[in-house]
Amino acid sequence: MTTFYASKARKWVLVGTSLAMLVPILAACSDGGSNDPNNRRTLRIGTMYGSSSDESYFRQQYTDLFEFANSNIDIEIVPAIDYTESQFNTAEENQNNNNDPIKKVKELMTGANPIDVMILDSGVLGSLIQDNLLMPLDAKMKEDKIDPNDYVPAVIDGIKAQGDDQLYALAPTYTPSALFYNKKIFSKMNVSPPQENITWDQLFNLARQLKSGEGKDATFGFSFNQWGYSDPYNDMINYAAPLQLKLFDSNAEKMTVNTPQWENVWTTISQLYKDHILPTTEDLQIDYNNVDNTRYNPFQQQTFFNGKSAMVIANYSFINDIDSYNKNYQKFEGMEALDWDVVQVPTFSEAPGVSSYIYMSSLAGINAKAPNPDDAWKFVKFMNGKDWGKLKSRSSYEMPALKEFIKVKDGMSYNIDAFTTTKPILNSNTYAEQQLYTERPNLYQIQSLAQTEFNKVIQNEMTVKEALAEFETKGNDLLQKIKLNPSGPMEGVGGDVYGGGGAIEIKPMID
Repeated sequence: MTTFYASKARKWVLVGTSLAMLVPILAACSDGGSNDPNNRRTLRIGTMYGSSSDESYFRQQYTDLFEFANSNIDIEIVPAIDYTESQFNTAEENQNNNNDPIKKVKELMTGANPIDVMILDSGVLGSLIQDNLLMPLDAKMKEDKIDPNDYVPAVIDGIKAQGDDQLYALAPTYTPSALFYNKKIFSKMNVSPPQENITWDQLFNLARQLKSGEGKDATFGFSFNQWGYSDPYNDMINYAAPLQLKLFDSNAEKMTVNTPQWENVWTTISQLYKDHILPTTEDLQIDYNNVDNTRYNPFQQQTFFNGKSAMVIANYSFINDIDSYNKNYQKFEGMEALDWDVVQVPTFSEAPGVSSYIYMSSLAGINAKAPNPDDAWKFVKFMNGKDWGKLKSRSSYEMPALKEFIKVKDGMSYNIDAFTTTKPILNSNTYAEQQLYTERPNLYQIQSLAQTEFNKVIQNEMTVKEALAEFETKGNDLLQKIKLNPSGPMEGVGGDVYGGGGAIEIKPMID
């Protein structure tokens, strides 16, 4: 209930703030004749997902102020996938619908009535650029004297890297992560805190130095997330993503896991769990007999707040949690103020400055076949301009892409630059991979098999070499069965044969 009201409150704050700033923004954005009522036109904006029930929230976020400033332009929101259309379908019906999001986006952009602007995430951008479906923005930015250097380098460089050093989209905000660390634990253990541009190997070496105690008195060197524990295999896949290692070949016919590179990744992460440098589920069991049930404490099970993890990767909004905690910690028995700071998320020396923990989900690009390209650019420019950027800078959940609006939260002190330099992971084969998984949904069973084999390593049932060899053998057999039966039920495949495993959310990994 608390989360529900907090969410509602944030939305009303957004609306109130928007209205308060409406007059100066209108003055800045209106251009005389552009609001001629006799020159009325429609701008069609595509989204990846949506429905009529949540359209009002999308409009509050992106289009309402633009429509106020351009009263002769009507905005039409067009989702590529309306999830309400399949909401009540059976699993078989949804499977037959073939709702490939990239395919649906391309249909919006190339159909009989193409959209003008597409709001998309970074996983789709590369595919649209490869198919020449987006208009380059560099010349338009230069003409309007918009300097790319005004934006966070990680955002601009990340977008350019998918477009042969050209900008095919802009993003007003993004969601960066950083490595948060507890200064008190470092001081207590007489260990120097993490430095800028830290690598994963350096992080893990630090984490080993910070592990101390046993049982309920244990302190762990590092956690992949603020809760301390998720799924070891999923943690490993996110960690290794910038290395672009693949589970199987591009035809999904042969496994590619029994390699020195995969062996090194499996060994590194599994050993950290076995040595309890990373906490396991058992390590984080709470003695509920000692929990104060008379007071709501959202920090009780979070390892960074209860002093169980010296370092943790968390996104920008984690600062809000820290602020709330430090203002209220005295109400919670046994908890103390958090003395902390941040550095950039670790990266690999083989892929410096690139991380899977950086996200861009509000990219705006202009359809190369836009019927209304001038208004499309006007909207993209407005959405990524300084007036709108000033509004978005009030969000404490995303970071503005314009550098001038990035600032330390009032009353706090930390290394704000830690959030601005690391680029999102790039994968030019995203569309081909997603297509293969769409055509052969049973390929996700390979990932469940991987999870099962990795858990055997952590539980000391197999060595890494043995598990990878078994994974290769079973995986090759499973790939052939999937080739013959891409989507239907597969007799003899599942928990009894391959160990099953719950559904896990990871990126497709093929060669």
